[in-house]
Amino acid sequence: MMTGTGYARSQRGEEEKKEEGKEAQEAVPEQKRVEKKKVPPKGPPPVAMVDASHLGGFVNIDATDQIAGRLCSKVAKLILGGKRVTVVNAERALISGARNSVIRQWMERLEISSRVNPIYGPIHPRRPDTILRRMVRGMVPRRKPKGAAAMKRLRIYIGVPEEMKAMNFGRFEDAQATRPIPVYITVKELSKNLGWSG
Repeated sequence: MMTGTGYARSQRGEEEKKEEGKEAQEAVPEQKRVEKKKVPPKGPPPVAMVDASHLGGFVNIDATDQIAGRLCSKVAKLILGGKRVTVVNAERALISGARNSVIRQWMERLEISSRVNPIYGPIHPRRPDTILRRMVRGMVPRRKPKGAAAMKRLRIYIGVPEEMKAMNFGRFEDAQATRPIPVYITVKELSKNLGWSG
């Protein structure tokens, strides 16, 4: 145990500091805590602009004036999440890029075939609905069971089928065309150049 004047002085000094601290706390009125409001993080809007809660997992989408690549990525995410997705007006979807270069690239793709027997594939889609379906297929793990099951939940139509005309169709906000529509090439125009006779 420590003894002596030095120890006594240090004890007195600590007691004085404690008393000063108490007096200072009593003199200053209690400040109310200001709660900061939580700001939602900035980022892209949610995937589905379509409310599928009342449809029991069925999502209907109109592809009119939607960028095909962005539309297909959203659809791929939905079907992998277990939703049943129906896309109508596939021929009105848009492909961004210079018209001539887009057509030239797709024409070059048609030349890829088996050297032994071209009937073995690859089979190149020419119809608007099959073009969009192939785009979605490239965005899911189609060789795995979950990817194969996801593709079975997808339906794509040219135009609007008679039995679906009374239904409500949604669109994806961030897949909407941002430039004037004539700047883009439609999937229908591309299909016509690939040899589709529809």
